[in-house]
Amino acid sequence: MILDLKALFAGDSPVQVDYSFRPEEDQLPNVSLVHVTGRLVNEADIVMSQLSASFEMPLSCDRCMSEYVAQYNFPVEHVLVTSLNHEDEDRFILVEQGQLDVDELVVSDILLSLPMKHLCRPDCKGLCPTCGRNLNEGPCGCKKPIDPRLEALGKLLE
Repeated sequence: MILDLKALFAGDSPVQVDYSFRPEEDQLPNVSLVHVTGRLVNEADIVMSQLSASFEMPLSCDRCMSEYVAQYNFPVEHVLVTSLNHEDEDRFILVEQGQLDVDELVVSDILLSLPMKHLCRPDCKGLCPTCGRNLNEGPCGCKKPIDPRLEALGKLLE
């Protein structure tokens, strides 16, 4: 969605945003819809985006390999400007000709906010390295292998 913000930069009333879009498959694979809500507001000649992006994403747990659907809700908050000084390039979003591509802004924020490791739950125990059983479903009963460097010490204990 491309918003014309010329009137907002001139001091007009806030722009309310409430829509859904389907991101490109190469940007966010397996995400059906991203719902964006919030507003863009001019406060003391500074335009702020106060948006929130929510979506569901089917994933595979990085520890136990089980499939699950993760629900995310990320803030999309930026200061928007019509011109930049060279020193301010990292802190502000440049809105050229008063046109803002909200989809592009939301997708870039989502990609930066996604976790590096996807876990089905915070206390996921993963898979047994010996038999491959999912340890979240219960213990596997495998005997822990003895480090070959310490095997001689184990024989002393017998």
